[in-house]
Amino acid sequence: MRISQFLRGRMESYRSFRARRALRRQFSQAPDDVPREEWCLSLKDPTHFYVRCCHYFDRKLPPEFQAHRRFFNRNRRGFGEDAFHVMWYLLFREFRPSAFLEIGVYRGQTLSLASLLSRHFNLNCFVQGISPFSQAGDSVSQYRASVDYYADTLKNFAFFSLPAPALLRAFSTDESARNLVGSRQWSIIYIDGNHDYEVARQDWELCREYLQPGGLIVLDDAGLTTSFRPPVFATGGHPGPSRLAQEIDPAHFREILQVGHNRVFQRIFS
Repeated sequence: MRISQFLRGRMESYRSFRARRALRRQFSQAPDDVPREEWCLSLKDPTHFYVRCCHYFDRKLPPEFQAHRRFFNRNRRGFGEDAFHVMWYLLFREFRPSAFLEIGVYRGQTLSLASLLSRHFNLNCFVQGISPFSQAGDSVSQYRASVDYYADTLKNFAFFSLPAPALLRAFSTDESARNLVGSRQWSIIYIDGNHDYEVARQDWELCREYLQPGGLIVLDDAGLTTSFRPPVFATGGHPGPSRLAQEIDPAHFREILQVGHNRVFQRIFS
């Protein structure tokens, strides 16, 4: 059984590699930019916009961020997709956050990217992560018991010569986590923790209260209820976050960007 799972995984990886390589050859050049005024296209045709972000990653994204993605992609240090690095690059370039929070750190790919982007854009951005740093999963995710996730996150930050992040070892539903989220106003919050609907909903309700006006919440794995049709090297997300995204009150939040299964909601100024 383990051998068959291994072979199936290798075959899926090979198919994904070939599809991504074919996409690189499809166009001779990527768009010169992905300006803010064109982000609305991601909501109308998220599949085409996703491909556009893939091309931007290959042709225009600064090499340090391409190298960062390759590092985490090797040996399965992180999940995610190339296009997500483009999404975060665009968000930091446009909004220049002063406080970034990630719920669900895993081994630090997105959290270290936030720190790397802060350095690149010369931002004084506080970077905080909340995660159990354990093998604890959910109904759609399983994690290895052999990894020290906390130590590995710090090690990965050090690899890129980044200052150690602020980390809280806790579940997002723990009192300590709730107190930490409520301790300040956040510019950007990335909800990427437990994917079960009930927990994702609690994360949203908590985080929305402490997001500054005009701030952003990025929902991971929330694309199943959109028209996004992922290539073989991408995924549409999971039922819990996708259901949650459908329930967000448009009177208080508006969706401004979708890159694959990542959806970005901005708090309306009030």
